[in-house]
Amino acid sequence: MNSLQVSVADTQHFQYIPEIINTISDSARVRGTGIAKRDPQYIEAKISEGKAIIAINNGKFAGFCYIETWGNKQFVANSGLIVKEEYRGKGVAKLIKQAAFDYSRQRYPDAKIFGLTTGLAVMKINSELGYRPVTFSELTSDNDFWKGCQSCVNYDILQRTERKHCLCTGMLFDPVWKADKTEIAVNPPIHEHSLQVYSRWFRFKQHVLLRLNKLKKVGKFNTATTTSNRNITQLK
Repeated sequence: MNSLQVSVADTQHFQYIPEIINTISDSARVRGTGIAKRDPQYIEAKISEGKAIIAINNGKFAGFCYIETWGNKQFVANSGLIVKEEYRGKGVAKLIKQAAFDYSRQRYPDAKIFGLTTGLAVMKINSELGYRPVTFSELTSDNDFWKGCQSCVNYDILQRTERKHCLCTGMLFDPVWKADKTEIAVNPPIHEHSLQVYSRWFRFKQHVLLRLNKLKKVGKFNTATTTSNRNITQLK
């Protein structure tokens, strides 16, 4: 790990695209992992545009994420964070997220940076960077962004709840918060206790939303959806 390099990806990293795609696909197949599949052409385009961060260790692929802009560049998403299994739990994800965040802030200083995640570890990293959990309505309304969720295993949940809820949690960084130092005292970052609470909240949300699949099959979908949405909203 001493030779781990995290950098903006460029054409020399095209050779890692097959491994990136396979790692994304493996993650996307896991129920509860909110990550959309991407084709090789999409990843190549992101690298060519200088909108990707890659981690390499001794010439071996270790991790990756890409950057997207939405709403006339008013919103920036650091998406598709993946880490190879053998490098997990070693701080690689945090290094990639930090690099993507810093690069996004440099390239789009006035944009709001956001992401969707089902992972508590990613929530913690995001919180340390200044993100906060928000409702989906506070994220970009750009339909092209939400269409990108179609290849995620959880997309049916997003559809059924009319894009109000999913297993993912939306997190947002607004540069205005950074400028207003009083926000630090008013809205401190998420700490361990808050993450434990959020862990329980996530398990509850997962139980409620996945239960809709079963209810849909027996013709109780509409009533269940309304009740579940109300319960989730009340608990927020």
